[in-house]
Amino acid sequence: MASPSQNDPSDTPIAFEDEKIDLSDHQWDDGFVLILFWLLAAVVFLQFFTRYVLNDSVAWTEEIARFLLIGVTFIGSIMATRKQSHIAVEFIYRWIPRTGRKIAQFLIDAATTTFFAVLAILSGQIAGRTRQLMVSIELPKSTVYWIVAAAFVCMALYSAWNMWVHLRDGTSKLIDPEKYADQVRGID
Repeated sequence: MASPSQNDPSDTPIAFEDEKIDLSDHQWDDGFVLILFWLLAAVVFLQFFTRYVLNDSVAWTEEIARFLLIGVTFIGSIMATRKQSHIAVEFIYRWIPRTGRKIAQFLIDAATTTFFAVLAILSGQIAGRTRQLMVSIELPKSTVYWIVAAAFVCMALYSAWNMWVHLRDGTSKLIDPEKYADQVRGID
């Protein structure tokens, strides 16, 4: 049986580099998502502990966890709208001229802002019509819907602000000339 050589790379330890943590793009309102997330984690842990360790589940944890997850989702979407990090298809930006990219970005921004505003109105209508109480605690279900409506209002405002910045500067994260410099040479 052959012995491994002294210079075998599989024997050398892996060296990891610590990456710098950049929190410069976070704002004070991002703290709401963090608080809701950890509250959700605590409720889910309580549900798991009482159900599988104590064999006596606390009744309200499942419903409250569901509503906290809704809150984390929609309030987290506010942060994603502010950072312009919602999913986008960027492929077309590589192949059309700068003028086309600016027009496409304006149409996308206008559609997104309108979409969020319409959803805010519809969510407010649903919240106004909901009269039920939550099953496990004496809180109106409309509270959850009002939070969703408020989140859509915030998303619409951030989206309108992003549209204004894109119109003012003539660029966006999707229309970054440095990002596609190799692909679009000679198109502009």
